[in-house]
Amino acid sequence: MNKKDIFLVSAFRENSVWKQILGICSSLAVTNLMMNSLIMGLGVIFALALSNMTISLIRSYTPRSIRMMVQTLIIASYVIIVDIFLKANLPVVSKQLGPYVGLIITNCILMGRAEAFAAKNTPIDSFIDGIGAGVGYTLVLLAISFVRELFGFGTLFGFGIFGAWWTKWSIMVMAPSAFFILAMLIWIINNRYYKMKG
Repeated sequence: MNKKDIFLVSAFRENSVWKQILGICSSLAVTNLMMNSLIMGLGVIFALALSNMTISLIRSYTPRSIRMMVQTLIIASYVIIVDIFLKANLPVVSKQLGPYVGLIITNCILMGRAEAFAAKNTPIDSFIDGIGAGVGYTLVLLAISFVRELFGFGTLFGFGIFGAWWTKWSIMVMAPSAFFILAMLIWIINNRYYKMKG
């Protein structure tokens, strides 16, 4: 598989959220604002790409008996860097994201890509796979937050879209709305995918 195919497969065809239903906790928790979703997505892309590459680099030297612990330690190191960066440079966003940045460590997408791809492929391919999986995850977050922020606050990235006449849908600010939007998104994409395949 060439580099472009690796990216496209991990970002779209095998998207971890809509295809494998992984990483949905943060999909439900941080998608009330598009800026939160974008920052979370960039953090996941950073941690995923670099942890994939690092795991691939040392895969020959990692004993199978401690493989999962080593992978978790590597992922945690990159997530801590993201967390420290956000606290130092974007304290307001860091506060809004709360514990969910730290929970990137337990995000099944990162462990899944580490096991399924990075442990078996070259560092460059693993890096590209990590970027692809992170971009796919970020696009899902942005799609959900687009609907939630638009109807819940009448804004996009904090900029007003509707005038004073708009009645804010308070249900869109609450977590259950993310669950239903994600479910509809998965249904629409999979329905189209299977129709195209059939």
